[in-house]
Amino acid sequence: MDLIKEILQAIWQMFLDMSPYLLLGFAFAGILHVLIPKRIITKQIGKKSIWSTIKATLLGVPLPLCSCGVIPTGVSFHHNGASKGATNAFLISTPQTGVDSILITSSLMNWPWAIARPFIALITGVFGGMLTDKMDTEEYVVPIDDCSDCTIKEKKHWFVEIFEYAFLEFLPDISRQLVVGILIAVAITVFVPPTVFTNYLTNPILNMLLILVASIPLYVCATGSVPIAASLLTLGVSPGAVLVFLMAGPATNAATISVLWKSLGKRATSAYLISIIGGALLFGLVMDYVLPSEWFAISGVGEGHVHGEDTSWIAIVSAVILISLITYVEIKKIIPKKNIIMENSNIYRIDGMTCNHCKSSVETNLVKLSNVDEAIVDLEAKTVTVKGNATNQEVQSLVDSLGFQFVGKK
Repeated sequence: MDLIKEILQAIWQMFLDMSPYLLLGFAFAGILHVLIPKRIITKQIGKKSIWSTIKATLLGVPLPLCSCGVIPTGVSFHHNGASKGATNAFLISTPQTGVDSILITSSLMNWPWAIARPFIALITGVFGGMLTDKMDTEEYVVPIDDCSDCTIKEKKHWFVEIFEYAFLEFLPDISRQLVVGILIAVAITVFVPPTVFTNYLTNPILNMLLILVASIPLYVCATGSVPIAASLLTLGVSPGAVLVFLMAGPATNAATISVLWKSLGKRATSAYLISIIGGALLFGLVMDYVLPSEWFAISGVGEGHVHGEDTSWIAIVSAVILISLITYVEIKKIIPKKNIIMENSNIYRIDGMTCNHCKSSVETNLVKLSNVDEAIVDLEAKTVTVKGNATNQEVQSLVDSLGFQFVGKK
């Protein structure tokens, strides 16, 4: 019983530390979504130039997209005219950070970490875009049809749009990863003795390489990675090795690499991996051997914030709200949906769709086909219902071009 009580207390304390900042981060994510439509991003990164790369990186750093959502978004940008260099810059910088992860980093870790993450994402994004333009000289022809959103949407009040995106679209995309990240962090804190790293794994460079090997195929979102990183720091893992995890974990996974290889080609994918792996190791070494170690040291998860009897009512209310929202969106995911029945329609099975950004990418691009009237994705069922006269080959070609796997007609 004591062990269960300790685990539950650790989980509750984690929510107390992070909830106010995370809710604020979600709100900022909604504001960014409303203020910066996707068509503006596409327009700004359409040319093969250093300025397109820089603008793509600057646009990507604050956006709260993880690798699962940034891949279809970035591939969609590319197919709407963005250069490979700008696309890679966006794909490299975006999943490493975001307004939500910056705020939760300041909460669970400290402000030097919160400042370092977007700065490093900016540098690696620009470098990756420039390297892509050097390695991949193939010119990309901008499509004549530059329709960025062919669907007609009901106009909503700006507050409703912000709330719906932040808590009904974006939160469901990362809720499970966030919970898993918290549980892993608590497990590390409760079950892993601090002496494992202080007595045995004492070589920072070896730790970086070990974490890099584990992080590349692993999927963890930028926000969900923070509790794990904070727990690793408290156990004595070097800041440089933790940075490698924060960079490589959110930005790479086996599915991401596979999709990029198929959508952008082997040279652009190689530039992507070189930039992330090289940047993670380089900045990890700088953090361990050049910068003052006290900048990145923390004595406990959530250091610098209220604990125990000093816990503020804001933290308690925020934790209750966040837990309630996560519970709501998770229950909503498992409730069976009514089958969508439309005249003159076909249902197709598609693998690889994992979030609302994937859903939006498939729906938006399918309705660009002249013989498609409507497209509705069911994420849980991994299907899309297409109304119109599009052939199976046309649907498959478009779905494959976005980096998803067309399974067939249901």
